Amino acid sequence: MRIGILGSGNVARALAHGWRTAGHDVLLGSRRPGERTDLDLPVAALNEAAAHAEVLVNATPGTATLDLLHSIGAPALSGTPLIDIGIGLSDDYTELAHPNSSLAEQIQEAFPHTPVVKTLCTMDSTAMTAPHTLDGPSTVFLSGNDVQAKATTGRLLTDLGWPVSSQLDIGGITTARGQEHFALLFMGIANGLGSHTFNIKVVTRSPAQDPHE
Repeated sequence: MRIGILGSGNVARALAHGWRTAGHDVLLGSRRPGERTDLDLPVAALNEAAAHAEVLVNATPGTATLDLLHSIGAPALSGTPLIDIGIGLSDDYTELAHPNSSLAEQIQEAFPHTPVVKTLCTMDSTAMTAPHTLDGPSTVFLSGNDVQAKATTGRLLTDLGWPVSSQLDIGGITTARGQEHFALLFMGIANGLGSHTFNIKVVTRSPAQDPHE
């Protein structure tokens, strides 16, 4: 599959390596591609990455994403599933830029013909692309309105090492705010652990313990 990744930072590079290892054709999109000659990955302008993509991935800072997408233009994005990983945070990482909404919702509203799926934003880049290195299975969430886009995203998550049993569809695009708002708790947990590489697992009550069963 041809994947265009908007961004060239740690997250974008980790995902690019992960999906290239799985056999996908990946192109990074940068605002200044000529300055990214240090990367061992193909890099092009943002609009070229979008044109390349059967699936587009947003790995840009959440406070800049909408402007970047508008610079590409709605016609170029129309019909292309967009996997959104971005989170908008203040410069000191203490406040959400979208406290009563989510970046994913705003993207979906601004580009109604581009099916948006939110995922992978509840963990760092190492956990995103190497879930097998964590101490046991954990959970990755999916939010979005388009069933087919979610199915495509699920297959790409599997290619990164996330089995179907670890993927939890939590509903429509409005549920993306729960994923993004987890960022504040994520930073608290990271501070407590002294590490950013961890994830959470949704644990349900055992049927044997459920009095209603």
